[in-house]
Amino acid sequence: MLLDYVTLLTAVGISAACLSITIFMGWLMAPRDSYLLACSAGGAVAGLGLLVYGFYVANPLPVFGIAAFAVIIAGLALLVGAGHCFRTDRPARPLVIGLTLGGWALALPGLAMGYTGLGFVPINLVVGGLLLLTAAQYWAARKQAPYAIATLCGLYTLTGLSFFVCAADLLRDGRAVLDGAPQGWAEDLSLLVMIACIPGIGAVTLALNQARIARRHQLEAMTDSLTGLLNRRALFDAADGLSTSGGTAVIVFDIDRFKAINDRHGHAAGDRAIIAFARAMTRHAPPPAIAARLGGEEFAIVLPVATADSALRIADTIRHRFRESIRDFAIEGMEGSVSAGIAFVRAARIKALSFEQALNEADAALYAAKNAGRNRVIMADPRLASDRGSRRAF
Repeated sequence: MLLDYVTLLTAVGISAACLSITIFMGWLMAPRDSYLLACSAGGAVAGLGLLVYGFYVANPLPVFGIAAFAVIIAGLALLVGAGHCFRTDRPARPLVIGLTLGGWALALPGLAMGYTGLGFVPINLVVGGLLLLTAAQYWAARKQAPYAIATLCGLYTLTGLSFFVCAADLLRDGRAVLDGAPQGWAEDLSLLVMIACIPGIGAVTLALNQARIARRHQLEAMTDSLTGLLNRRALFDAADGLSTSGGTAVIVFDIDRFKAINDRHGHAAGDRAIIAFARAMTRHAPPPAIAARLGGEEFAIVLPVATADSALRIADTIRHRFRESIRDFAIEGMEGSVSAGIAFVRAARIKALSFEQALNEADAALYAAKNAGRNRVIMADPRLASDRGSRRAF
């Protein structure tokens, strides 16, 4: 025997409640991911709206229908906000409020005026549109986990399209006023789609969050926590396999007299100096340069396509900008400079051994710069650089 409409509606409400509880439990285990909380809240609010809609089905007073879809639209707006938060890592409160108010303005007037037939057309269109907009938010972030996000977007899209089918069926019927809640093959189909898709949305959302946590842990293991630059291990991984057909330069920097900065001005000032140098390095090293903090006050840049002149120019620019940024601290008696050494990878293709050799040569050139008086750049192979470029200090 086929299930009746009220039974299907109850099943959808139970699915929404289970989805909300499951995702909320996921958020408790990873409270940093606020989009999970928004997703859980959206599912709970939409499920509450379905419960209120059950009263409309039993007693079709417009006030029940208006209240039900006002709550459902607010819940779906929260789901859009959850997708926005996932995509941007920023709160989506203005977006949620705007979509809620706009959805109410578009969807509810017809039902409020007593059109219990055609008045459901804009309601279905708004509900379907919000589900498609949720899919669009996740789709914009599909590079994070292509297969999982494609599946999630497919589930949201399929659910949204089922409401468009309901709107089309109501338009085909053409009756402005119905004696009860709209019921028919389109509504039954929409409920069946929701019963099938809602658990899938919950499962994929949690799987997506686990993948995101794993990726975050991997990123944290490969980056320096103070500067956000790659660490030494990640630098080797990034450099491995780069082509050297255009010349690959390795520049190693070391902040001069860094221990004295810590001793005289405190470790907070030392941390500020490290962050200032990292910013100077990332701002003035042209793409596709690879920047890393090797440890302490030592940094490195890999320039996949560089000449001796361009590598010297970049190193000197970073050196100047760092010195200027230290002056901007306005800390009495605090000065900062940096020394650098440059070497080139000689192999036709970077491998761990050839890159490490170039790094060691650049490090030796760095210490030659230190011994020559600091605050200067020296090339490991003097034949590659002019005396003016390799020895000038400011």
